[in-house]
Amino acid sequence: MASTETTPVKDAGSVEAGLDALETSATSRPSLRRTLVDKVLPPVSAVIVVLLVWQGLITLGIADDPTKLPSPSAVWHAVRNDWLQGKLLDYIWTSVSRGLLGFFFALLIGTPLGLVVARVRFVRAAIGPILSGLQSLPSVAWVPPALIWLGLNNKMMYAVILLGAVPSIANGLVSGVDQVPPLFLRAGRTMGATGLKGVWHITLPAALPGYVAGLKQGWAFSWRSLMAAEIIATFPDLGVGLGQLLENARTASDMAMVFEAILLILFVGIAIDLLIFSPLERWVLRSRGLLVKS
Repeated sequence: MASTETTPVKDAGSVEAGLDALETSATSRPSLRRTLVDKVLPPVSAVIVVLLVWQGLITLGIADDPTKLPSPSAVWHAVRNDWLQGKLLDYIWTSVSRGLLGFFFALLIGTPLGLVVARVRFVRAAIGPILSGLQSLPSVAWVPPALIWLGLNNKMMYAVILLGAVPSIANGLVSGVDQVPPLFLRAGRTMGATGLKGVWHITLPAALPGYVAGLKQGWAFSWRSLMAAEIIATFPDLGVGLGQLLENARTASDMAMVFEAILLILFVGIAIDLLIFSPLERWVLRSRGLLVKS
């Protein structure tokens, strides 16, 4: 009898040890070689393929008009000249500072708005469809009324960013709150987490996956909105951002500069996603045990 009673304890210990081993292997950091192969090599290979196809179109004479499709070297020279003249970082910083500040204001507005819409039935019925409609409205549509209301200044830029980003942030949070299991809310109320305390300790942490997705989409909309505003509303006192650089290049019919502006806009969008939103998304998934590593 004694031996039969101790066997389950031993088995339980073995199972626990096995689970600990699985957890350890899942959270171990990948090697540098694995990171280079899995994370760095694929995008670098894609860029190389695009550059080869781009250069091939010019070399084979398929696209032999430089006023329509410049060579990669011509675009590189345009980027290099702006860098040597000290203009490149100014272009980037003008747009990035506007975009991040406008997104911060959109975050301050969209988060409480999303909570109210998610929790108050009358408010959801009243403005929920409006938020969804605003999210599908092209950002460029807000530039003309913003110009008329606020004039040609930075306030107009921030207004366009807010109108583009707030609906996405609010809808993302609403979607996240809708996916919170009711058991979590009941358990929170049982332990005294009601009102703002329940929102802070129960609702927001449980709604993080949908909220982060809304933030990511909100940044994409705010960046697009800003580029549209900079392209349409060009004025020397506003400084030259990436959108105005693109419009200046179009006016001068300088296709190398046009591609320079497009690539810089793409580069900034990818960099912000990789530096801010991708780590945040991985942290949320890892905290819930959803980050699967092969």
